Amino acid sequence: MSCKKIVLGEDEIDSPENNFELLWNDLDQHYSLFEVRNINWDSLYTVYKPRVSNQASSEPLWLIFTELLEHLDDSHTSINTENDETFFISGYAKNNQSKKEYSKNLITDSYLESRTEIETEDNLSYGKIKNKDIGYIYFGASDGSNPAIIDEILENLKTHKAIIFDIRQNTGGDDYYAARIAGAFADKEKVIYSAQTRNGPKHSDFDEKTFHSTKKEGPEQFLKPVILITDRRTISAGEVFSLHMKAFDHVVQIGDTTAGDFSAVSNRNFLPNGWSYKYSVQKLLLPNGKSLDGIGHSPDIYIKNNESDINTGTDKVLEKAFAYLFEEFGID
Repeated sequence: MSCKKIVLGEDEIDSPENNFELLWNDLDQHYSLFEVRNINWDSLYTVYKPRVSNQASSEPLWLIFTELLEHLDDSHTSINTENDETFFISGYAKNNQSKKEYSKNLITDSYLESRTEIETEDNLSYGKIKNKDIGYIYFGASDGSNPAIIDEILENLKTHKAIIFDIRQNTGGDDYYAARIAGAFADKEKVIYSAQTRNGPKHSDFDEKTFHSTKKEGPEQFLKPVILITDRRTISAGEVFSLHMKAFDHVVQIGDTTAGDFSAVSNRNFLPNGWSYKYSVQKLLLPNGKSLDGIGHSPDIYIKNNESDINTGTDKVLEKAFAYLFEEFGID
């Protein structure tokens, strides 16, 4: 979604009570995941509205707003003070913690023979695992100008017996970019999710479903074993990428459960006091009608690093991937 500026009520009074009403009502009319995340938005109004008064300074009002939005536990929902001096992202504490449980430098120095950075793309690189017939791809954001570069990467890695595809700390981006990358690994065409956009005043008002499928992309596909590594900060389009990859028979997910934030995001909206905010406007459903919002992708094999593992020079998630490939396929 674009970041076009929308000022809610340019002629509105800049008072704490009015700013609260505008924020609460805008989400009430347009936020998409109340039912999916089992949020009683009306009850939250009765809790937080009495705490707002026209004598409140900006500091207590900020606390009220951030506490209110934290109930959504949705990192696609955020609020910023004027000029973006302070910002808050709902449900982001666990995502922040996961930053300490991953180290790109550790992987480069201790586990890779070499790493090639794709300069035209955002946080995309590849290499070879030391002393093993295993390729490695790191995909840290679903952004860039040329997702078809994956075909060139695989041309360099296709002789390896397996690939570890590491999407830990993938901060999202473009779902179509993610789908094109995944298409280089596709073994079939399969509907994997539907998307609907909130379009009415009731929390259950949505437009018709748009269905999204996996499909083969590029001159050839890598169909040997692939280990997809995820963590808590694998989010948004990174999770949509996981939806594609998990549909393929030769892909196994190892690591931590992903963030559980799939929706597209609204335009940036502005309150009379200059604060701005964004929120989720879609819901994504699996073919069985279930949503992974607020849940995330559960790995086939659960394992995660802690901060001390990284500090002592060990990525036990990556090492679990090595062990799995050896135990299941004899790949070393």
